[in-house]
Amino acid sequence: MPGQQPARGRRTTERKGDVRERAILDTCEALLAQKGYDAMTVGDIAQGAGITRGALYFYFGSKQEVVTALVARTVEHLWERSRVAARADEPRQAIAAAMRRTVELWNERGLVMRTAIDLSLTVPEIGELWNHTADLFITAITAVLERAGIQAGTEPDQATAMARALCWMIERTFYHASQESREKLREASATCEHIWLTSAGLTT
Repeated sequence: MPGQQPARGRRTTERKGDVRERAILDTCEALLAQKGYDAMTVGDIAQGAGITRGALYFYFGSKQEVVTALVARTVEHLWERSRVAARADEPRQAIAAAMRRTVELWNERGLVMRTAIDLSLTVPEIGELWNHTADLFITAITAVLERAGIQAGTEPDQATAMARALCWMIERTFYHASQESREKLREASATCEHIWLTSAGLTT
């Protein structure tokens, strides 16, 4: 209509605050690699993000809050991956695909995931995020086991109990392997895949 101004792409323009928050989280992730959680400071994060300490406190109240937000961003990525982890109809294919994705995730986000595990017992917000993530993966593993013929239920020989054990075994195995090398991650994947297949009664 005459006299109406175009929206000029407001929907696709990222807000300044979003850009700054992402810079803070990206800097935090880089500092975890360079210094580790204990050694890095709020000042380090602010300097790396190109802002003052006061500006950082507008977004986060402490270093712990920054790391919690970084973990939240990472687990959101994990949740997106988990939604497709059990969709393959054939259980063998689902297990192979899930393990490939697990290697990818630990290659891409292993540092933050290890930090989340390390802090999950002392920072309640991180513990809650990590446990919820584990529950999603347990649900996905349970679905694969049930499709392979494992009885539904929570008894030791039933799908949910087996899935829970498999999930935490995979987490611990990859946690240690990720501290060594990508080759160790591939070895961890092969081991966990074999155990999962065996649990599902799919080994020949």
